[in-house]
Amino acid sequence: MEVKRGRFRLSVLEDSAQDCEVQRLIEREVRIREGACKLLAACSQRDQALEASKTLLTSNSRILALMTQLQRMKEAQAMLRAGRRSSDGASADERLPCAGKVAISDIRIPLMWKDSEYFKNKGELHQCAVFCLLQLGTEIHDTDLVIVDRTLTDICFDEPVIFTDVPPGFDLRVELYSSCMEEEFSMGFSTRRLSRLGSASSKKFMATLETAASCSSHSSGTGSPGGESPVLLPALSVRGPKYHLLAHASLTLCHAQNSFRTHDLTISDTEGSSFWLPLYGNMCCRLVAQPLCMTQVVMCGKLRIRVCEYDELLKLKIK
Repeated sequence: MEVKRGRFRLSVLEDSAQDCEVQRLIEREVRIREGACKLLAACSQRDQALEASKTLLTSNSRILALMTQLQRMKEAQAMLRAGRRSSDGASADERLPCAGKVAISDIRIPLMWKDSEYFKNKGELHQCAVFCLLQLGTEIHDTDLVIVDRTLTDICFDEPVIFTDVPPGFDLRVELYSSCMEEEFSMGFSTRRLSRLGSASSKKFMATLETAASCSSHSSGTGSPGGESPVLLPALSVRGPKYHLLAHASLTLCHAQNSFRTHDLTISDTEGSSFWLPLYGNMCCRLVAQPLCMTQVVMCGKLRIRVCEYDELLKLKIK
C-alpha cells in the first residue's frame, strides 16, 4: 500500500511539473503574439507585414494546440484522482512501442496555370505570399515565405523540419496558407526583392520577437499567479495581410518512405477567391521516421545462452 501511495505522489508531482511547463509555453506564445500584433500595426514595409502576419497565425495555432494538451492533462489528472485508471496501467505503458523522430523535407506543390497565363504571359500578374504550417501534436513549425506568380511551376519548401518524441500513431498535418499581394498594401517599393523571403530575414524577425517576449517575461515574472492558465485575450484587429487556408494534407506512419512520394492535397477554397492558386491537388515530399530504439540504448546487461540441449540434439542427428 505504501509503495502505491508513493507512486501516486510521484505521478502527481510529475503532472504538476508538466502543467507548469505547458503554461510557460502558452505564456511565451501569448507574448510573441502580442509583439506580432504591435509590429503589424506599426510596420510600413510589406515584407515585415507578411512575416508579422505569419507569426501571428503560427502563434495562434500553437496556443490552441497547447491549450488542448493542457485540458487533456487536467482530465487525465482528474481521472487519476478519482481512481478510474486501471491498476495495470504501468505495465501496459511498458508494452507500448517507443517514440521516435519524424522529418519532412523537399516539399513540392505543383501549379497548373492556364496556357494563356504561363506560356503567352497574358493577363495581370497575380501574386500571392504562401507558406506551410506543419503540425504534429503540440509541435508546430512554419516554413519560409514564398512569393508565387505565374512564372513558377512549383511551390518549393526545401528546408527539412524535424519533430522529436513522436508516437508511432502520429498524424502530421500539412497546411498551405496564401495571402493575395494585390489586395494588401499599395506601396511604391518594388516587389522583385520579395520573390523569396529567405530564412535569414525570417530568423532575424523571430529573434526580435523572442527577445521582446523574454524581456516581458523577466519584467512581469514568469508564470501566472496561483499556477493558473494565462488569460488569452483576442488578437488585436490590425491592418495588414490576411492568410487563408488554401489546402491541407494529413500524413501518417504508413506514408513514411525512403523515397520521394506524392500525396493527395485537399483544396479548401474555390477559384473565385483572391488568394486562390491553381493547384494540381497533389503534394510531393520526403517523409522519414526513425524509432528512438535505433539510436538509444533500450536494454543492456549480460545475455546467457544455454547450448547444452542444442549439443545433445546435434549429436543425435549425427548418429
